[in-house]
Amino acid sequence: MAATATTPRFSRMPHAFAHTLKTFKTASGKTGRFHSLPALAQQYPKINRLPVSMRIVLESVLRNCDGLKVNAEHVRQVANWFANADRSDEIPFVVARVVLQDFTGVPLLADLAAMRSAASRLGRNAAAIEPLVPVDLVVDHSIMVDHYGTKDSLDLNMKLEFKRNRERYQFMKWGMQAFNTFGVVPPGFGIVHQVNLEYLARGVFKTADGVYYPDTLVGTDSHTTMINGIGVVGWGVGGIEAEAAMLGQPVYMLTPDVVGFELTGRLREGCTATDLVLTVTEILRRHKVVGKFVEFFGEGTRTLALPDRATIANMAPEYGATMGFFPVDERTIEYFTGTGRTKDEIEAFEAYFRAQGLFGVPVAGEIDYTSVVKLDLGDVTPSLAGPKRPQDRIEIGKVASQFASLYSKPPTENGFNQPKETLLTRHLVKRAGQTPDPKSLASPPTPLAAPRSVMEMEGNKPTLASAHSDAASEVRVEDVTIGNGDVLIAAITSCTNTSNPGVLLAAGLLAKKAVEAGLRVKPHVKTSLAPGSRIVTEYLTESGLMPYLEKLGFSLVGYGCTTCIGNAGDLTPEINEAITQSDLVCAAVLSGNRNFEARIHPNLKANFLASPPLVVAYAIAGTVLRDLMTEPVGKGKGGKDVWLGDIWPGSDEIHALMKYAMKGKAFRANYAKVKTEPGPLWQEIHGVRGGTYTWPQSTYIAEPPFFEGFQMAPAAAGGDVSVRNARVMALFGDSITTDHISPAGSIKESSPAGQWLLAHGVKKPDFNSYGARRGNHEVMMRGTFANVRIKNLMIPAAADGSREEGGVTLYRDAAGHAEKMFIYDAAMKYVAQGRATVVFAGEEYGTGSSRDWAAKGTQLLGIKAVIARSFERIHRSNLVGMGVLPLQFQGSDTWQSLRLNGEELVDVIPDPELKPQSDARLVIHRADGSSLEVICKLRIDTPIEVDYYRHGGILPFVLRQLLA
Repeated sequence: MAATATTPRFSRMPHAFAHTLKTFKTASGKTGRFHSLPALAQQYPKINRLPVSMRIVLESVLRNCDGLKVNAEHVRQVANWFANADRSDEIPFVVARVVLQDFTGVPLLADLAAMRSAASRLGRNAAAIEPLVPVDLVVDHSIMVDHYGTKDSLDLNMKLEFKRNRERYQFMKWGMQAFNTFGVVPPGFGIVHQVNLEYLARGVFKTADGVYYPDTLVGTDSHTTMINGIGVVGWGVGGIEAEAAMLGQPVYMLTPDVVGFELTGRLREGCTATDLVLTVTEILRRHKVVGKFVEFFGEGTRTLALPDRATIANMAPEYGATMGFFPVDERTIEYFTGTGRTKDEIEAFEAYFRAQGLFGVPVAGEIDYTSVVKLDLGDVTPSLAGPKRPQDRIEIGKVASQFASLYSKPPTENGFNQPKETLLTRHLVKRAGQTPDPKSLASPPTPLAAPRSVMEMEGNKPTLASAHSDAASEVRVEDVTIGNGDVLIAAITSCTNTSNPGVLLAAGLLAKKAVEAGLRVKPHVKTSLAPGSRIVTEYLTESGLMPYLEKLGFSLVGYGCTTCIGNAGDLTPEINEAITQSDLVCAAVLSGNRNFEARIHPNLKANFLASPPLVVAYAIAGTVLRDLMTEPVGKGKGGKDVWLGDIWPGSDEIHALMKYAMKGKAFRANYAKVKTEPGPLWQEIHGVRGGTYTWPQSTYIAEPPFFEGFQMAPAAAGGDVSVRNARVMALFGDSITTDHISPAGSIKESSPAGQWLLAHGVKKPDFNSYGARRGNHEVMMRGTFANVRIKNLMIPAAADGSREEGGVTLYRDAAGHAEKMFIYDAAMKYVAQGRATVVFAGEEYGTGSSRDWAAKGTQLLGIKAVIARSFERIHRSNLVGMGVLPLQFQGSDTWQSLRLNGEELVDVIPDPELKPQSDARLVIHRADGSSLEVICKLRIDTPIEVDYYRHGGILPFVLRQLLA
């Protein structure tokens, strides 16, 4: 990717702050021009105490001050940022580039293609639809763990990937030739965020007329924030916002609060970056930083290696922040050198940031923050997070007792609602007299004994007993037993940790010590290693650790986002049957960032996030009911107990191998292959050619309906914005994630999407996933609210208090008679009648991935408003961007306190002018004829969002601007 960007194609007025254009000089004596913040600070002294992240935002506003999209008042607003103020000012932030992953990138490309088709139908210039900033799509979400535990797993998985996704990849090839600034990193190179860190990020860019500016971006994955670890301002947005950004629109946001996070001290021996980020996530969730910038500073921050910073930045969505930002310093320069950036790039990068006064990590007292949070790194302890949310951290010594406690607790307390007395039961999984296939059972088959006793109960309090047994039992060699708490998936995966050589080398060292001690992985555990880039396997091989990971079943399965996105692949039919028949609560342990219900595997109810070495340790233990602090991990040679401390690597051992991980020459050689040697499978893909797409018959790619009947003038720009007599589609509780709304994983055969695919000649083995089919709205509409774990509380509870799971609702006819059916089927009936619908929810509606289909699907189902206690940042924005009204309850109001049951008719009456964050009236018409009026807050937050909504969404708004 070139470090020179194209100049946006609109006429510029004289720059209001032309006096800030200065020059800087690199170490080699080369000069460059830049818009100087120190020069602007002579006019606005507050700039010198602004958070570093806000100064980078200010630079963008200053440089792009053209009197059109950005004006002088915007510059003054940011330059005079107050740490604590009412946030009503809107900042237009122009980014340097956009990055996409393929699950979100394909629907974005489909929208661009549909825009060109719409322009052609109107007789307009379709070529006007062209990205104005560089756009890179990294194909990383399509690999699935079908094969594992063998040396040919990668090859077999990639062949299946290309077979399943050929139509999608042909579409990408069309995009590469149709758009001048659209590039693709082919499958098999790595996870988008690690590729972004190692390759795409250049530090600084320069315009065609030689003005340098810092790398900034938005990405269509919520974990785009990983790039904050190298001092890049950027975050995740939905595909619809990303389209606007790459088509020349600023990213509009309210002036943010900036929370300073002061780190002091050093990590203790035995603690990893994963333990640190889980602690940070827990702290910041408690501090409520949703929609805020978090900026790390202090002496402890200076001690953190760049990959550790990137690990913390990655999980900003999990702690709710817009960003988790780390300023540029010597560690950043070291990382750029170690990852193969050129000498000229590094010199320009460092000289620019020094000239701007942006180089170095601040210490306490230098910056004005909205608030400050503190953590002594020495207080961090080895931890996991789960079993359902990433912010629920558990110290490793409490995992077993916490699982046992949650086993019988109700769902309202994050529990599994199971009878306490069934915790220790185990179930025989017969293999029909066959020796298990190592591809199915990870390691060669061995007898697996049921533990004699995992726990002893004292009243209601479970207490651990050290009575695990690894001795042979009467179980036949072709059979295994599984029980509650058993680890069935152990995956070293996801962007959070696989960019960090420290924790990956630690996993390799632990595997080496475990193999040498005679330990093996339990045969019911599905193991996988899916690194974030090819560099990882290079340094694991060169350091001599790869054979030990392979010996334990952690063979390479792919370079991409696998288990964490729901691409774990299936378990064996026998194991699935045992889980469902006995209602077992089994577990996955993964080095990921997401563990929401049904995300990892629909049959695994408990999912724990852990560091890569702990993933290996739990694969050996085989159960989360073994306390790894007070019980041995397993039995090794001669039946000897082996403890976690016996195999845990020391920091000196890890540091001694780091020389294999940061070799600039290796990085340059690897990423040169993106263009020169993308691989034979990719080279065999051929797409159609031409400027507009021809939309072939496909169950993967279809022209989206968002521009049907498109006209240059919006149909109801000044019309009535109220919603009248709407039916209630669903009543949801707290923490409904975008996974619940629009799942990415497997498609159930009996679901509306599964039935549609069968009707169109697609066999069950070829269903692929919802994520892979995001280019086809027919599938995605039917998949909206189709998560197998979602609970629509409109459905009455069973006698035992349990709730039905899955995307169902009660459809009500004109007479009010109720009939249970899939949400999709009910929605289509209401749409056919012209009846609007609404959804009610609790706290944190829309947490999780920046999944634009969660909003697109909502709109296509005819849902006009979502009324919730609170919204996660990206999903709220996406709802507005698709023309769906988000309303927020105020005070103590909830749908429960209003005694709603789904029989009601609802009026939503916002301010006629849609004034941002104004009061909106919610009128509830009950079945008995009574009515109730409640005041909610309209969560259209900014003036530009008013325009988006009135145009029917951001996509028609942008298209009208481009074609005007």
